[in-house]
Amino acid sequence: MSSKRLYQSVAQKIGKLIDDGVYSPGSRLPGERELAEQLGVSRVTIREAEIALQAVGRLEIKTGSGVYVREAPAGDTEKLPTASAFEVTEARLLVESEAAALAAQNITDEEIEQLEHLIDLMGEADHESANEADEAFHLTIAKASNNTALLHNITSLWRMREDLPDVKATYEAVCVDDAQMRSDEHRAVFDALKARDSAGARRAMRDHFHRLIENMLDTTEQQALAEVQKQATESRERFLAAAKMR
Repeated sequence: MSSKRLYQSVAQKIGKLIDDGVYSPGSRLPGERELAEQLGVSRVTIREAEIALQAVGRLEIKTGSGVYVREAPAGDTEKLPTASAFEVTEARLLVESEAAALAAQNITDEEIEQLEHLIDLMGEADHESANEADEAFHLTIAKASNNTALLHNITSLWRMREDLPDVKATYEAVCVDDAQMRSDEHRAVFDALKARDSAGARRAMRDHFHRLIENMLDTTEQQALAEVQKQATESRERFLAAAKMR
């Protein structure tokens, strides 16, 4: 499977339509259903692509009104910094917990339905589909905060999670065996958002990331020990081989 996420390809296609003048600055994009049919993808993928394009200034999502084209940015100056998986996750804990609290005050019934659908998708056996639904879940909450700065920051943190090789590898190692726990934690966040409980949404999101950080530290410690053991075994084998030659 290509390393490029499906929503990123769709975002590029929408961006090209904008660049080609199909959708001019200030115009309203077709609805999710129409774009999904036009591009042959799901509405969830269209939603992810639109959120990503808003984060880089190509689109503006107006709740209750639609998605509108903004003037294209002069250039892509956003280069990802070097960061560890722990740093990325710590930042996500701080930012996404507050975004969830804010989203509880602003979330629409439609967004609640979207989140419930995404939780169902996370329960699928296909790891890639579940991971995409996980990302869409968090970005939908960021969008529901109605705060463009928060949405931009959370989208950037997800880029770091997916595009920095060491960070991605750590997440893959941590998340491979915790599907049920993640599902339960996302359900707790969803329940608080549905109840419009800001404090509960913040707490549930923090609990999710605290558990993730603990697992991440345990996993990286085990990986470090395994590397030390591997080096010790290699040294022992070299020593024994040299001894036989004497």
